[in-house]
Amino acid sequence: MATIVAISTAPGIGGIGIIRMSGKESFEILDKIFKTKSGKSIVPVANTIKYGYIVSPQTNEVIDEVLVSYFMEPKSYTTENMCEINSHGSTIAMKQILDLCIENGAKLAEPGEFTKRAFLNGRMDLSQAEAVIDILNAKTEKESKASMHQLEGYLSNDLKKIKEKLLEIMATIEVEIDYPEYEIEEVMNLDLENRLKQILKEFQILEKSFDKGKILRDGIKVAIIGRPNAGKSSLLNCMLREERAIVTEIEGTTRDTIEEYINIEGVPFKIIDTAGIRKAKDEVEKIGIEKAKEMAEEADLIIAILDSSRPIETEDKEILEMIKGKKAIIVLNKVDILKKEKPSIPDKEHKIIAISAKEKIGIEELYLEMINLFSLNQIQVQDEALITNVRHKNAITEARKAIEKALETIQKGLPIDLIAIPVKEALEAIGEITGENASEAIIEEIFARFCLGK
Repeated sequence: MATIVAISTAPGIGGIGIIRMSGKESFEILDKIFKTKSGKSIVPVANTIKYGYIVSPQTNEVIDEVLVSYFMEPKSYTTENMCEINSHGSTIAMKQILDLCIENGAKLAEPGEFTKRAFLNGRMDLSQAEAVIDILNAKTEKESKASMHQLEGYLSNDLKKIKEKLLEIMATIEVEIDYPEYEIEEVMNLDLENRLKQILKEFQILEKSFDKGKILRDGIKVAIIGRPNAGKSSLLNCMLREERAIVTEIEGTTRDTIEEYINIEGVPFKIIDTAGIRKAKDEVEKIGIEKAKEMAEEADLIIAILDSSRPIETEDKEILEMIKGKKAIIVLNKVDILKKEKPSIPDKEHKIIAISAKEKIGIEELYLEMINLFSLNQIQVQDEALITNVRHKNAITEARKAIEKALETIQKGLPIDLIAIPVKEALEAIGEITGENASEAIIEEIFARFCLGK
C-alpha cells in the first residue's frame, strides 16, 4: 500500500498542527525534509519525539520548527511505520509541510484511511473502527464513555465469546453427523438446547442494551408546541440559558423551527421551538404551523405549553387533542403574573407543571419529569457492552432470530444437521459487526463518514 499523509488537526489557526504520515516509506520521505539544527538527518527511534526543522529539499528554506513523533510497525495506530509532524498551527505552514510530503512520495489520504488501515491490518475490528467516529461525534460524556468502551473492545470481546460457543456447537454437530453411533440423540439434543438457550440470552441482553444506547447516541427529540405568545421561545431560552430565540409581545414571531441541544443527566435533548398554533394569517405562517404539527408527530417528547394567565382557548384545546396517547408534559407558563386560579386543564393523562420561563420558576421540576419519563437515572455506562449503532443492533437481531430458529429445529425433533444452518446464520451476523463478513460497500460507507487525517 502507498504511504499516505494528511493534516489531522481541524482546519483553522491553532497552537499546534499535526501532519500524520503512514506507510512503508514514511521515514524515507521524512528524512528528505526533516533536519536537525545542524542540518543533519535524524535516525528514527520507536516511540520517541525528535526536535528539528522541516526544510524544502529544493531550496533549503526552513518551513517550520517542529517536533516529530516516531512509531514503528507493528506498534502504531495503523500497524505501519508512522510519524506525526507537530508544527505550529499555521494553515500556511501545515499546507506547505503536507505538500512537501506529497512531492517526496506520499499520497494524500482519503477520509478515514488511517483507521481503515488499522482495521484492514487487524489492529481493530469494524465495530471498534466505528467507535472512533462515535467518539469524535459524541455530544455528552456518557455517549463518549460508551463509545470508548466499544473502542476498548467490550462489544468485540462479548461477540468473540459468543462466536467461540457457536463454533463449539458447530463442531459438536459435525461430530454427531460423522459418528452417530457414539452419542444418544436425546442427550445430545438436550445439551445443544441448553447451550443455545444461554447464547440466546446473551444476544437478548445485547439487543436490549440498544434501548439505552440509542438514547445516548441520538438523544431525545423534544418539540415545544403552543399557541402564539404562550412562552415557547422564552422556555427555549430558559433551557439553553441564552437568548437564542427572539421574544416579543407580538404574536407569531416564530415562523420556523429553532433547534438546539441541551444535556440532562448525560443525555442529549434536542429542543425544538415551533411556530405558534393558531389560524394562520399568511402563507408563511401557515407553513410554519404545519411544520410545528409535523415536529410534534415526530418528537420523542412534546412539551405542550399553555398561558396560565389566560383562559383555555380553542387553540389550547387543539394542542391538548394533539398530545393524546403521546409522551408529553403540559406546562402552565407565566405563573409569575397569574392573577387568579390556574385554568382547569381537561387532561388526566399527562403531568401538569406550573412554570415561569421568564423568572425560571419550575424549570427543575420540568427537568425531573423529563428524566423520569425516559428513566434516565437507569442509563449508566458500566463495564459492559452497550449497543449504540443501528447496524450492530440489526445484525444482533438477525443472530437472535437465527438462534431461535435453531432451538425450534431441536424442539420439533428435526435432524441434527438442520441445526447447523441457523447457527451458521448467527455466525455470519456476528461477522457483519466485526467486519469478517461485511461487504466492501458497507466498509466503504463507514469510512467515508470519517474526517481527513483520522
